[in-house]
Amino acid sequence: MRKTLHHPCSRIDRRGVLAVTKPTKYRDVEIRAARGNKLTAKSWLTEAPLRMLMNNLDPQVAENPKELVVYGGIGRAARNWECYDQIVESLTNLNDDETLLVQSGKPVGVFKTHSNAPRVLIANSNLVPHWASWEHFNELDAKGLAMYGQMTAGSWIYIGSQGIVQGTYETFVEAGRQHYNSDLTGRWVLTAGLGGMGGAQPLAATLAGACSLNIECQQVSIDFRLNSRYVDEQATDLDDALARIAKYTKEGKAISIALLGNAAEILPELVKRGVRPDMVTDQTSAHDPLNGYLPAG
Repeated sequence: MRKTLHHPCSRIDRRGVLAVTKPTKYRDVEIRAARGNKLTAKSWLTEAPLRMLMNNLDPQVAENPKELVVYGGIGRAARNWECYDQIVESLTNLNDDETLLVQSGKPVGVFKTHSNAPRVLIANSNLVPHWASWEHFNELDAKGLAMYGQMTAGSWIYIGSQGIVQGTYETFVEAGRQHYNSDLTGRWVLTAGLGGMGGAQPLAATLAGACSLNIECQQVSIDFRLNSRYVDEQATDLDDALARIAKYTKEGKAISIALLGNAAEILPELVKRGVRPDMVTDQTSAHDPLNGYLPAG
């Protein structure tokens, strides 16, 4: 082994004792990957993962880049900012016969390998089954000992909502084939969540020929989708949203509408009003009770 990396939040005090400081989870900075054919690392074999890491945290890509969150509520690219700095430093100086090891967003070592070996090996959130529970993971996360990497956040290969537009589109089209004679004209989809994954739904529904009402609890997420044109319009309130849906479905237009609010409150209200959409789905982070679920009230 070439070297073991010290704890990125550690320092040597005046007594020569290794002290661990509190890791930094927030940093007011914008990350942009290098462009063009000029290297910032030693070779393209290490430049590629370096740019991928940084692109994951680009403000035009990430959900909450200042807290290292790429998508999915808590899916991070690095465990903390100290770990991010050390990963960048390691990749910048990595040779073509070395391999960087990253464990749950923390660089833990650089090994002498060979030119055909991987330049980076990453393992995220690996817990043996007995302790593989949200309670145990959240405890480790709070202590700075683990990180939830989602599917592509911690592995530095996230490409934004475009990565699931096709699959979401195909799902809507297949639902139309099975239930609506392969024609979604005049139909509408009710859903919630306009984050990194859920943000694909309005565009996918429009491509499939349906209107959609997309509930989102954060205005910043709605603005992101409006700016990227993944969603067409924003309604002022529920009455306005339903009026738009009625108008566009009658005209046979496929228009996506965002509505600021909490699905836990709006969906029961729709039931009370007797409103019946043609499809209902959900892409909120309600599966995560600690960081994603937003209860009514």
